[in-house]
Amino acid sequence: MSTSRPDFMQQALAEAKAAGARGEVPVGAVLVRDGKVLAAAGNRTRELNDVTAHAEILVIRRASEELGNERLAACDLYVTLEPCTLCAAAISFARIRRLYYGAADPKTGGVDHGVRFFAAAACHHAPEVYSGLGEAAASELLRTFFRARR
Repeated sequence: MSTSRPDFMQQALAEAKAAGARGEVPVGAVLVRDGKVLAAAGNRTRELNDVTAHAEILVIRRASEELGNERLAACDLYVTLEPCTLCAAAISFARIRRLYYGAADPKTGGVDHGVRFFAAAACHHAPEVYSGLGEAAASELLRTFFRARR
């Protein structure tokens, strides 16, 4: 079992807060290799008018560009919310080594809820998954964001 680095989740939470301040659903992600942050982002779906501009997808794109490789096998991803099916598939295709996520998403999560993509026969690579890191802070960000919109 790997020991996670809470400071990386704190960076993801900061990205989530910034996303929320922009009117985006407050989800943040940080992609790390060898203890170095390769990419950090928050959701930008509204800003970019792009349904795929989830925090996870943005960091995968940036890290792949920086490394010159679509495979991120030696990388770990920290994200504040359980990835959806779209993001779980991208994580699998990128061959990310470990996934750390904060809040569970029983409604649209694709890792431990919903389709459980990494357990599906169509999944060719499943990362090690660690949930609950920064869960309270991530959940509170989401609750506050959606409460203000109701």
